[in-house]
Amino acid sequence: MKRFLTILVVAVFAAVAMVGYRYVSWVKNWTGADTPFDEVGIDLHKYMPGFVQDWGCARLFDEFGDKTLPPHGCRGKGGWPS
Repeated sequence: MKRFLTILVVAVFAAVAMVGYRYVSWVKNWTGADTPFDEVGIDLHKYMPGFVQDWGCARLFDEFGDKTLPPHGCRGKGGWPS
């Protein structure tokens, strides 16, 4: 039972780390994208809690600013107009 719990904890931690890394890489634009319209990033964004969404929208606005429309869920947040 102890071994199963250890494996379960490691698997959950790995999944959370992968999702978190993917979300932060989208928000901080580590890939050097021209626009914030990445399907995976937007899907992860809508599942994040409100304070994380606000932080993500603010970072995306810092990166892309007025160059493009806000991605889904960021209109009126983080500097983008409503």
